[in-house]
Amino acid sequence: MKNHNLYRLFQSRFPENMDQAFLMQENGENLSYKQLHHQSGQMAAFLKSKNIAKGDRILVQVEKSPLNVVFYLACLRVGAIYLPLNIEYTEKEVRYFIEDAQPSLIVMEYDNSLNYNDLKEIIHILDEGRQASVADLSGDLEPLVEVAHMGKDELAAILYTSGTTGRSKGAMLSHDNLASNALTLHKIWAWQPGDILLHALPIFHVHGLFVALHTALLNGSSVWFLNRFDVDALIRLIPKSTILMGVPTFYTRLLDRADFTRELCASIRLFISGSAPLLTETFENFFKRTGHYILERYGMTEGGMVTSNPYDGSRIAGTVGFALPDVDVRICNAAGEILPDGEIGILEYRGPNLFKGYWGLPEKTAEDMRPDGFFISGDLAREDKNDRISIVGRAKDLIISGGYNVYPKEVESALDQLPGIRESAVIGIPHPDFGEAVLAVVVLKNQMSLTEDKILHDLKDNMARFKQPKKIFFVENLPRNTMGKVQKNILRKNYESFFN
Repeated sequence: MKNHNLYRLFQSRFPENMDQAFLMQENGENLSYKQLHHQSGQMAAFLKSKNIAKGDRILVQVEKSPLNVVFYLACLRVGAIYLPLNIEYTEKEVRYFIEDAQPSLIVMEYDNSLNYNDLKEIIHILDEGRQASVADLSGDLEPLVEVAHMGKDELAAILYTSGTTGRSKGAMLSHDNLASNALTLHKIWAWQPGDILLHALPIFHVHGLFVALHTALLNGSSVWFLNRFDVDALIRLIPKSTILMGVPTFYTRLLDRADFTRELCASIRLFISGSAPLLTETFENFFKRTGHYILERYGMTEGGMVTSNPYDGSRIAGTVGFALPDVDVRICNAAGEILPDGEIGILEYRGPNLFKGYWGLPEKTAEDMRPDGFFISGDLAREDKNDRISIVGRAKDLIISGGYNVYPKEVESALDQLPGIRESAVIGIPHPDFGEAVLAVVVLKNQMSLTEDKILHDLKDNMARFKQPKKIFFVENLPRNTMGKVQKNILRKNYESFFN
């Protein structure tokens, strides 16, 4: 019977020369494929010594580092379920995840200010140069040769959703979910021998871990590995790379730099953006500056990548391209009925990338699944006659004002096209007459001065009255999570009492 362990797939794609660097750092501390295999084998042996068995959950909250990647692969090798957390989560938040996931082992950064004494039997420090750290304890062990035999539907990871509207849910992802998605992306993005990935994303998230690193591993590529986003480092390393995957913030920050030029990008063949919407203005300005059209794609925790603009073919601003070759997509109303082309509805999809459900929440899983296997994404979208998808917003963000539906993305797009506006976020807040009122939060470009009256005057000929903001607030920055998504729940909380 075939072993579907994801590590086996990676191992089959390792370069012939195992001394080739996998993770490269500017200080010269590179990790070769040989070291990756050896050290992950040692850490797998450490996990075995702690009686970690196939299916055990391991909760990890550590800084991004090469050692973090090695430990992830060690978890795959023993068949443990990897559960990464954002390093910024507080102790209170982490305790929720611990209580929910019931991990057999917890790996953290050393911090004596945290009060985890009740969990000290299962907590280990990844690397603190101490005898008790995972790195030190595993360094004296013989690498585990065996790779756990995994069925295609057995779990490789649990990733918690961001929880911006309530309880975070653990999305269960199998070895086959991750393998199928990585293989598809590797193919449609035309990875080539010699490709070098520039990696500045976090690795507790689908984008940085499962999309970026998985496709690089499948290609046997070297990766410039930045511990955090640093625009200066991007400028230094872009000429030494061929692929950059980022969030829109990467590209706006690069465009702010005078030394970011077409000549600097001569070696790059592909810029990819995701995790948050890319403004049309950014897309167009990037092409003018570099000659590159950014490839925007769409995905979510529950399914990895779902759609992508093409590698060969037109990439159109404001769209996320077509369904992946092995993914079925449809646009439906709340009853699950397929809508005609061009109408806005909820995007639903199914495919080998689709998760196995929410950890410990079978009722929620059933609620979000159609009987024919389609997952209800909660994202509002439209599909044109050529099957190209555009994401309009989240269904939960839909504003119903005076009985009329207002899609925030439509209003945001109109605002963002006005001279002087850098970006905007549109929300609905309670209103005594309309039920909900449209409210806009706007960030102006440097040195620009705009008034609410001026903006509303410029909007009045572009959209119906009921869609126009009842109030506009000006801020220096929009609140974002670590992946660059605007946190509209924070905005709603900040302004919810304005009209009452």
